[in-house]
Amino acid sequence: MPGRHRRLALLAPLALALASCAVGPRYQAPQPPATAAGGFVSTDGSSVTALPLQPLWWRLYEDPILDRLVGQALTENNDLKAAAANLAYAQGLLSEARAGRFPTTDLYASPAYGHSNATNTNSTAYGATFVAAYQVDLFGRVTRTIQAARANAQALAATQDAVRVTVAAETAQAYADICGYGRQLSVARSSLSILQQTYDLTVTERNAGALSDFDVDREAVLLEQARAAVPVYEGQRRAALFTLAALIGATPAQVPADAAACVTPPRLKQPLPVGDGAALLRRRPDLRQAERQLAAATARIGVATADLYPTITLAGSVSSAAGTLSGVFTRGAISYGAGPTNSVTPSLITWTFPNISLARAHIREARAQASSALATFDSTLLTALKETETALVTYAAELAHNAALATARDRADDALRLAKVQYQSGSYNFLDLLTAQSTAVNADQALAASDQSLSLDQVAVFQVLGGGWEDAPPVTPPALPK
Repeated sequence: MPGRHRRLALLAPLALALASCAVGPRYQAPQPPATAAGGFVSTDGSSVTALPLQPLWWRLYEDPILDRLVGQALTENNDLKAAAANLAYAQGLLSEARAGRFPTTDLYASPAYGHSNATNTNSTAYGATFVAAYQVDLFGRVTRTIQAARANAQALAATQDAVRVTVAAETAQAYADICGYGRQLSVARSSLSILQQTYDLTVTERNAGALSDFDVDREAVLLEQARAAVPVYEGQRRAALFTLAALIGATPAQVPADAAACVTPPRLKQPLPVGDGAALLRRRPDLRQAERQLAAATARIGVATADLYPTITLAGSVSSAAGTLSGVFTRGAISYGAGPTNSVTPSLITWTFPNISLARAHIREARAQASSALATFDSTLLTALKETETALVTYAAELAHNAALATARDRADDALRLAKVQYQSGSYNFLDLLTAQSTAVNADQALAASDQSLSLDQVAVFQVLGGGWEDAPPVTPPALPK
């Protein structure tokens, strides 16, 4: 026994020293191209600015209703709660992987009753055995497993942040749709009222013989077209309200009344702060998620490579046996050692040799998955840049489009006022008045639609910039019934 103890004492430091080794590639995070770090190419200096994006970007609109809605969505949205539960699961897997650094223990109790032929007597025997086994992390299998689990948990934390970005943007977009459709509905009703008055006047003049039935029918077409637009905008507005309710974790019956009353789409009065490419790549959660998934896949190569080598388990036991239950706990009944003492006690060192062909197949699989993760990271990086440039171009184009439509609406209103004056003075015929009226209605409706599109395009820029998660409140997964 003393010699065996000395051998164990010599093996322990060696095992600890070797446990610091870990086979497989050492992970290095990929570096984005230098050309991605500068300013965006789709900026003209008037619609955006290189100032850094603030985390709670929706507060730039200075709209308390929008602030409250986004805040509620970031705590009550069910997709966010699911992401929080997935993160908790990944953190549990990380704790499970870390448990591999600790020994496993077993406790056996064996009361028995039997007959001895030598003494021709019956007797009862009591025994207990405590076994501890420790798998030496000789080639870093446990280390790499922990690294993979940690990177996976970090990837799911980034996934949760990406959901936050989406929820904040979709809430702002739903609110913009509600306000935008409310604005278009208001314009449609106003146009309907104007056209109804004009139609009534046309009928009066037809009855007086000044106009024909053809003139009445032409005016009736415009009137019914305006009337047909009202239920369309009303339906779209209600659909946007239901979308908002789902985003904030509410039912359709719980739609906020103040949001439903909005008729002016939120719109910034100053250039959008967008920062630069370097800040974008640091901020985007989907890029951080892809990088952490690559780290996890690289660590799994090490896990697979460790299977090329034998696993080594050190074990020891403490046993006690006596003829009475109280005697089990006396010093004289206790024995200990390392090595096979009975059928349940493992050896001092257990070697498990691998299947080399199977291990090499697992390495090829792990390398292929890591290669796929690297390609996904590169694709995610380029997609982030593409989405940002596209959103900036779209926003700048809609900004110019909106300005032109505003000018056109003003000119159409002026033309309609002049047409009414000249029609009443006899300088214009009825067809000229009808044309001017139709042009003004269409210009007003087009501007209202553009106002909504412009608001949505602004939010789309904020979404692709990847902000909104930094100062977000914590999310609690749903509690299960006990």
